Amino acid sequence: MKSRRAIAIAGNMGTGKSSLVDFLSTTYRAEPFYEPNEDNPYLADFYADMKRWAFSSQMYFLSSKFRIHQELDQAEGVVVQDRTIYEDAQIFATALRNMRYIDDRDWQTYWSFYETILSAIKPPDLMIYLRCSMRTLRSRIRLRDRKMEQDIPLAYLKRLERLYEDWFRTYDCSDVLIIETDKIDYVNDLIHRLDVMEKIESFVALS
Repeated sequence: MKSRRAIAIAGNMGTGKSSLVDFLSTTYRAEPFYEPNEDNPYLADFYADMKRWAFSSQMYFLSSKFRIHQELDQAEGVVVQDRTIYEDAQIFATALRNMRYIDDRDWQTYWSFYETILSAIKPPDLMIYLRCSMRTLRSRIRLRDRKMEQDIPLAYLKRLERLYEDWFRTYDCSDVLIIETDKIDYVNDLIHRLDVMEKIESFVALS
């Protein structure tokens, strides 16, 4: 049985996480684990009325991500994950809490569940944080044309960005790698692909 080697891809919406997951899973024959956005029955309602559906949506993501982490921990060889459970709690749920869309009672329930989950999962071997400018991020969101994302307020995206920066400064569960994605194309540019591969392989043995 091959030991599990897990790479997690973190970053705000539109930073290029799914593209990097696709690239790594193809290049290294890694098993991909994607964000369960399409399966969340609360997501459309959440974007239409964040305050009403914040707690329900975040609890769904937390429980779904726990299941994904359990599957990932049992996998063999190289696995790559699109957004981790850490981000669900430290970024997205925290943002909604700070906006007062999740009240004290619900927050205690959520955070207690999150802390219990952390004791039952393994951290990744490498956390890759994708970062780009707000202009690039918004442009990518428009181009991928996901209907539910088109009316996301700029203030909300900036709030998420600040929380990401704060969280990543203190994250210490694994090795970390920051990739600026404004002017990098690891999908189509060979030089960029080789550069990304070299950086990742300096942290994790993938062969």
